[in-house]
Amino acid sequence: MFIPAGKRPVHPAFLTALCYASMMALSIGINLLPVYLTTLSVTYGGSDGLTQEELGRLGACAFGGLVIGILLTGPLVDRWGAKLFTLTASAMIALSLAACGLAPDYTLLCVAMFFLGAGSGVMDMVLSPIVSVLNPQRRTSALNWLHSFYCVGAVVTILAGTLFIKAGLSWKISCLLLVPLPALLFFLFAPLRFPSLGTHETRTKLRTLVWHKWFILALITIFLGGATEAGMAQWLPAYAETNLGFSRMTGGISLLAFSVMMALGRMIIGSLDKHVNPFVIMMWGCGLSVLLFLLGSFLPLPWAALSACVLVGFTGSCLWPTVLAVTADRYPSGGASMFGFLAAFGNMGGIFMPWVVGWIADLANLSWGLAISALAPALMLPLLLKMRRDKEVCH
Repeated sequence: MFIPAGKRPVHPAFLTALCYASMMALSIGINLLPVYLTTLSVTYGGSDGLTQEELGRLGACAFGGLVIGILLTGPLVDRWGAKLFTLTASAMIALSLAACGLAPDYTLLCVAMFFLGAGSGVMDMVLSPIVSVLNPQRRTSALNWLHSFYCVGAVVTILAGTLFIKAGLSWKISCLLLVPLPALLFFLFAPLRFPSLGTHETRTKLRTLVWHKWFILALITIFLGGATEAGMAQWLPAYAETNLGFSRMTGGISLLAFSVMMALGRMIIGSLDKHVNPFVIMMWGCGLSVLLFLLGSFLPLPWAALSACVLVGFTGSCLWPTVLAVTADRYPSGGASMFGFLAAFGNMGGIFMPWVVGWIADLANLSWGLAISALAPALMLPLLLKMRRDKEVCH
């Protein structure tokens, strides 16, 4: 049991639960913007509206902040501890949400979106190592549960944003209504004592890890895991509308269903007995994802193809968090820097695959673009076999 700074006793399960809630809070920062793009175009662009490039720049600002937050936080957490950055991230998300709602012009909205993304990146970076240290005997379960709450947060944000719009609430009011969650987390975290993530002397340094063949394989697999998720998630609504002939509303619902499937998949993996081999789970996830990508791309029945696409959320859900878990098992002294490096590679996969899908779609069509996404889980399979074999030899 970890002892808090004050007199109130706190079990590790309580801090783990707060981390799960924090994953929902950072999800707000990433998923709120897409719901309001049309509204923001009118609010900040006047009668002519914002251009597509200006709307895209808002997302780029948030994502740029996310990546910078992840990359900068890892080494600093190893030096100064997790609590400072958990509190900083909670405060940044709360203040940035308020700033997004109160931004008087487009330029300041871009700045606010950058800091919202940065706060989300800091939070994303620090939560995985905390949960990993708090749950050393059940890392695969705990990390899958942690990342399932990102999907839950996405679903809640999309539904809440949609309801806010239908109720006639402005962007400003909607942002301010979402501030209490990260603000409450700040005050709940403040009195707690956090576990040590390893001292500078005992921590395995990142410059040492990058020379380990097994760690390099882990970086490649999480890159492919991120590619598996993002390739389908980013293009699913457009594919449902343009290739399968569904309405815009159905396209949006399909993305929501994809997020629900991803949350459900991670919760189920998180509920499995700790003796279930995580490599076997990931290999099944890869194989089924390949099959579903191909069925979703080429089945002649639109509803069947769309169902296959949605189910990729379920089969691919375990890949990212379980790679984190097995890497933490292999390198328990890797520290926050290791998690940051892994997260950065996973996000690079999330950038790369949607671009490839669009490129192939321009050359052929979107069906072939999504079919190419099947390469990501297919390439993961032999890498996971190699990692499993080497891990067994190591032990």
